[in-house]
Amino acid sequence: MNGTWALSVFYRDFDDAQIESDFARINQLMPQMQALLASGRDAVAVMEEYASHEEELQRLFGKLGSFANLTLSTDAGNTQAMQLMDRVMQLSVPASMLSSAYSRYLGAMGAETLEAAIASSPALNAIGFYLRRSRDAAKHEPAPEIEEWLLRMSLDGANAFSTLRDQLDATLLVDYRGEQLPLSAVRGKAEDPDPQVRRDAYLAELAAYKKIEVPMAACLNGIKGQGLTMIEARHFESILAESLYTSNMDQETLDAMWTACRESFPAFRRYLRKKGQLLGHENGLPFYDLFAPLRAGDTPAKTYTVEEAHDILLRELGKFTPDMAAFIDHAFKNNWIDLFPRPGKGGGAFCAGVPHAEQSRVLTNFTGSLGDVSTLAHELGHAWHNKCMNGLPLVMRHEPMPLAETASIFNETLLANALRQGVPHDQLLGLLDTDLQNSTQVVVDIYSRFLFESAVVEGKKTHNLSVDEMKQLMLDAQEQSYGDGLDPEYRHPYMWACKSHYYIPGLGFYNFPYAFGLLFGKGVYAQYLEKGAEFVPTYNRLLRACGSDMVADVAASVGIDVRSVDFWRASLKTIEKDIDLFISLADEQLNA
Repeated sequence: MNGTWALSVFYRDFDDAQIESDFARINQLMPQMQALLASGRDAVAVMEEYASHEEELQRLFGKLGSFANLTLSTDAGNTQAMQLMDRVMQLSVPASMLSSAYSRYLGAMGAETLEAAIASSPALNAIGFYLRRSRDAAKHEPAPEIEEWLLRMSLDGANAFSTLRDQLDATLLVDYRGEQLPLSAVRGKAEDPDPQVRRDAYLAELAAYKKIEVPMAACLNGIKGQGLTMIEARHFESILAESLYTSNMDQETLDAMWTACRESFPAFRRYLRKKGQLLGHENGLPFYDLFAPLRAGDTPAKTYTVEEAHDILLRELGKFTPDMAAFIDHAFKNNWIDLFPRPGKGGGAFCAGVPHAEQSRVLTNFTGSLGDVSTLAHELGHAWHNKCMNGLPLVMRHEPMPLAETASIFNETLLANALRQGVPHDQLLGLLDTDLQNSTQVVVDIYSRFLFESAVVEGKKTHNLSVDEMKQLMLDAQEQSYGDGLDPEYRHPYMWACKSHYYIPGLGFYNFPYAFGLLFGKGVYAQYLEKGAEFVPTYNRLLRACGSDMVADVAASVGIDVRSVDFWRASLKTIEKDIDLFISLADEQLNA
């Protein structure tokens, strides 16, 4: 476990001759596929041949794009990776146009004709859901005469802004106590046991954003502006409607979830205020103490080595199934994980699938906290999800955003509940707090991000939003979600600059899927508690099916009605029970 991931599964290096061979093959495949659609041949034969070519094309794009992206995520200034990504993005224009042409080809086909074709061919039956969705998507394709220009302009528009944002984030150095530290390292100090370290890091972080606030605001304005233009071209009512459509999700489900979440906010605010009292605050919890570790008496907060984290994950997640333990061990020992913060490396954590090799790659910024151990469990849950989809056609592995968090949240919940077992009474408070920190972020903070993005999109319809407007919109959103749980003097007006999800071109509102994932994952976990080991095959089948049906239908396969407010209330009740226990233990400590 050397702490850095291996990318040789893609290419030896940026001078590998296979890179040029793969580009050549892409340039050969796309004209063949275009000609196929215009050939006038039997539709079943056309669709079968197109599916074979599409599988190869997606694998090639995945190899090239992932090699560049993963390199840049740990080395933001790598010029060879930037150049490779530019070449991939240039080819993404004809690739997108090819996809649109296929959608129109299917759209011109009657529904009965398509169903007959799917029924007549095992190859087409294996991708039936994708074909039906592609046919339906034809009504959202831009007019052919403007599509190429829209796509080419996006390369120097939203895509360029997104790249700039990532470079600004990864290369920003923060003036912290006389040192110049990467932003990710300073943000990691939010979990430091020393309260003065946490406060100083928070103030240093806010001051550092002053250096990049103007270009960050320009990036966000540009990306959301392009989003508004594109929904007109694609015939969506709003960016949110487009996001729901691409998520295979409906407004009824989103409304049900947010209704239940808003009902739960008073409980989350009670938790935040009580944690504030434990830390000596009287006016709610300051933002810089959201992730403060709670200690039993004078006991220092526990920190973990990577080796200890590895052993914990194997022991606790392996109780679900030994296959999970073997999989995690393989990921650690075969350098799938890039662990530690360093200059040029982006903040946060993610998991990227490597389908051409049936593998994954995980990025974290591990500093040794229990939260970091939980993050590893979360990202390796994504990797397990990828494993469960091994062997499927690539077009059937695109699980929608809400379901993409199922396995990661399930893993987090498994770990959290396992670590509570047999814990001494005076240590349980800290474990509960770690779990509630995460739930608060994924329910309360995510709602604030949803409100903020809604306000930015609405404002952008009339003007470019200034830095001050964005800061105020973020504070307003935090007021509506956190309420009196956060100290109004110490909130975070730059969370819009901090979170990369706002800056993903063509992917608006990448926030509500996290709340969905947390609460859906807890609902799935409840099924596991009820059924035990016999649920494991059902769980794996659920993960494998995530890209093969609409969200509501995938959920229904395990007995969950996501359009019912009561389902979301029941999931939130499990968190509220933890809040009640936390407050009871905290009062005991305060009154001791």
